[in-house]
Amino acid sequence: MENVQHTLTIENRKRLSASGIEGVRDFSPASFTLIYGEGRIIVSGSDMKITAFSKQTGAFAAVGNFTAVKYAAKGESFAKKLFK
Repeated sequence: MENVQHTLTIENRKRLSASGIEGVRDFSPASFTLIYGEGRIIVSGSDMKITAFSKQTGAFAAVGNFTAVKYAAKGESFAKKLFK
């Protein structure tokens, strides 16, 4: 899915939907990481649950109380930021 456009929509901080998602990593009710063509999307909150994900179409949906969304570029790692 390289260079595929993606969308991310959050409705009333309760419903999240996204397109162009390649995978899901590190899921918990407090945070999860979505993988897309340009890197990662880290979502934080509480009581979060994945309601749908299709690797074939890249469609993703979740519900919960969303408080933050952070984009991280490919190759950006915690260790890399720490030793700058």
